[in-house]
Amino acid sequence: MQDLLIHNADGVMTLTLNRPEKKNSFTQAMYGAAADALLQATDDPGVHVVVIQGHETIFSAGNDITDFLNRDTSNPNPPVARFLRGLTVFPKPLIASVCGPAVGIGTTLLFHCDLVYAGDNAAFSMPFVNLGLCAEAGSSLLAPRMMGYHRAAEALLMGDPFMAEAALEVGLVNRIVPPSEANHLAQSQARKLAAKPLPALMATKRLMKQGQTDEVLAQINEESKSFGQLMQSPHAKEAFTAFLEKRKPDFAKL
Repeated sequence: MQDLLIHNADGVMTLTLNRPEKKNSFTQAMYGAAADALLQATDDPGVHVVVIQGHETIFSAGNDITDFLNRDTSNPNPPVARFLRGLTVFPKPLIASVCGPAVGIGTTLLFHCDLVYAGDNAAFSMPFVNLGLCAEAGSSLLAPRMMGYHRAAEALLMGDPFMAEAALEVGLVNRIVPPSEANHLAQSQARKLAAKPLPALMATKRLMKQGQTDEVLAQINEESKSFGQLMQSPHAKEAFTAFLEKRKPDFAKL
């Protein structure tokens, strides 16, 4: 699909978010395509590394709100759930290149990556509470572990953006470069990894994450339950209505 470009070369599968006119916001179709790609990469012995990247001006604005509100809520295994599980259990090195805004899932997916390279224009945010919702993608577990509780609480409760230097300080990104160099660096590092013995890469990643995968999957399930309940709240409905009407939400009236 054109919204998510998939390219294979030299042992590296690259997933490029390609909706710049919509700020690379995720649709259900994109989640499904990304989940399928991760599954394919898992089973393909010719793929050693996966890279997720956007444009040098935008990584992702998160969910496409209109698409999100029109999703099939009766599906017991929706595309986003398949994508999150795919990220969590992916057994090979996973690299992200992030430039510009990385909102919501644009930030939370990074907690599942092994290496993250950022442009100096990167801005990370998890504004779920501002929409009347809660954290997702296991971020309520992974963010405190990586960032420390108080910094994670500020990021998740306040929902304010934090810039590349702050992300580097807390370990969310490995290196900061000019935006024009971020994708090139991620590809270069991916090719270096792809040249290494795949069994050794996979064993090392498995050992580093041992005991964590089941815990993260359980947390994602708990987040999903709370997320679904909060979606029915008047606060979430006011937040989404305000977003579509391009105004500030008024929670005081609820």
